[in-house]
Amino acid sequence: MPRGRYSLHDPHDHTPLGDEHFHCAPGPSGWRYVSQTTTPAGDHAGSVDLAVDALGRPIRLELHAASWQVRGAAIDGVTWVRTDPAGIEATEGNVRAHGFTGASPAFLVATARLLRLTPGAPATRVRLVHFTSPVLAPRTVDQAWALLGSEAHPTDSGPLMVDAYQVSALDTGEQHTVHIAGDVVLSAPGIELEELDTPPSAFPDPADDTYTD
Repeated sequence: MPRGRYSLHDPHDHTPLGDEHFHCAPGPSGWRYVSQTTTPAGDHAGSVDLAVDALGRPIRLELHAASWQVRGAAIDGVTWVRTDPAGIEATEGNVRAHGFTGASPAFLVATARLLRLTPGAPATRVRLVHFTSPVLAPRTVDQAWALLGSEAHPTDSGPLMVDAYQVSALDTGEQHTVHIAGDVVLSAPGIELEELDTPPSAFPDPADDTYTD
């Protein structure tokens, strides 16, 4: 069960945004990621609890930030309920999308698992609901993901396979690279892996594990 810490910063001006302390693990029915986020001063800022099934589809999402709360899952596309800080009103949403995304590295691992791309293949388009920080406002985004390649890196516990993805925002054309090893993000815009207690976990590859758009 990998356990560690990511540092988060603004991808444009590199302003520190805090840390995300996480642990995650694959299981017979999928993968779960749980984390607590803190401010640069070390104060509690929120939490993430994401569970996906064996095909990478979100079966449970719970986000907390700035007293806002979101609960969601893959139902008729993706469905969620967002609750205001006062806890008085809750708004529901539903979009014909493939999954969720946001500031947490968990969403990058989940999307990569959902797509299960082949190196050198054409980019795959995916529609996601993005929950913006810090008020968790939902926004539908379209991205294109391509697996640029995989490379083994030597470590004390043996070779570590690192996948490099090119992610493109289809509304702006902006592109960036994400490096993932198993179920841990090594680097991405605004994200750096600072601590890792145990090696990343590898996902099983069922024979019928096929993504459909």
